[in-house]
Amino acid sequence: MEFKRNIIITGGAGFIGSHVVRLFVNKYPEYHIINLDKLTYAGNLANLKDIENKPNYSFVKADICDFDKMYALMQKEHVDGIIHLAAESHVDRSIKDPFTFARTNVMGTLSLLQAAKLYWESLPTPYMFSSSQGELERVLFYHISTDEVYGALEMTHPEGIPAPFTTKASSGKNHEAYGEDFFTEDLKYMPHSPYSASKASSDHFVRAFHDTYGMPTIVTNCSNNYGPYQFPEKLIPLFINNIRHRKPLPVYGKGENVRDWLYVEDHARAIDVIFHKGNIADTYNIGGFNEWKNIDIIKVVINTVDRLLGRQEGEDMDLITYVTDRLGHDKRYAIDSRKLQAELGWEPSLQFEEGIEKTVKWYLDNQEWMDNVTSGDYQQYYEKMYKDR
Repeated sequence: MEFKRNIIITGGAGFIGSHVVRLFVNKYPEYHIINLDKLTYAGNLANLKDIENKPNYSFVKADICDFDKMYALMQKEHVDGIIHLAAESHVDRSIKDPFTFARTNVMGTLSLLQAAKLYWESLPTPYMFSSSQGELERVLFYHISTDEVYGALEMTHPEGIPAPFTTKASSGKNHEAYGEDFFTEDLKYMPHSPYSASKASSDHFVRAFHDTYGMPTIVTNCSNNYGPYQFPEKLIPLFINNIRHRKPLPVYGKGENVRDWLYVEDHARAIDVIFHKGNIADTYNIGGFNEWKNIDIIKVVINTVDRLLGRQEGEDMDLITYVTDRLGHDKRYAIDSRKLQAELGWEPSLQFEEGIEKTVKWYLDNQEWMDNVTSGDYQQYYEKMYKDR
């Protein structure tokens, strides 16, 4: 079967990646979507059981650091687009093991870039592929990154002030910001953790391949995502599971750190829009216009889980357990994604309270999925991370 495009999505069995793969497979039956994933602890093909038999979907188990395999795959599949999500992404793990983050996030990205460069430069017209209509179209290396590369913002208003910009998807109860400054696309990088340093380095490599070789690239930096299929080392699924089983909820410091939250399906929609309409060599911030203190979002999750389980709302507040703060814990992240909104017409579609309700309900309804991913090695990791705090 001949396809209009052949697109690799790296990390497609992970949290965000699986949502992007599902969206592209279902929305673009004329595209061949190649899910490339090493299947580390956070990669799970069960995330994609609903599309695994689609004729325009295929899976390749491989390590992005394997340059020879990446180059061979691009040649074999005539790849004309790469959406690069594969990454080690948990800050706590990066503090314990920075080498793994440098290997995957930096060297893995470089491996992909170099393989793509060599293959795309070998085309009859470098960096252009022939469409099914015989027209020449550009290839694209689209790199997904994080807002953490920007460092931290000051929390100049710890009690919150009216947010200077909102969308229909902003929180119904939380139209607040905790400072006047926001992450914009022209902000200098100031990464504070091994994770964010590794992502910052990979961002620079992507831009360097455009500036040096003329490779068509785009970089996006996104805020915290939440939703179904997220590995439960991250705050929201971890706490949903712990509340269900009435286990302690470890909260770093006083829980005052602020994050901007975005429902994962809205992020996938943004990636779709940017892949098809974004400007080459540009950067776009993707955010939820939705700041929450960690402790406040934890209380929302507790109330929601309790209500959906038929408990008295808020009865599990006593599970909150304050633990020693994370090393180098950034105080506040807040994305300004008005550029994406103005230029490409994207904005979040789901109000935060709706998103949390959907998310909690999904995890409670899919306990078998949760049990499968929290067995074995994860339990050892969890005990190691939190037992002495």
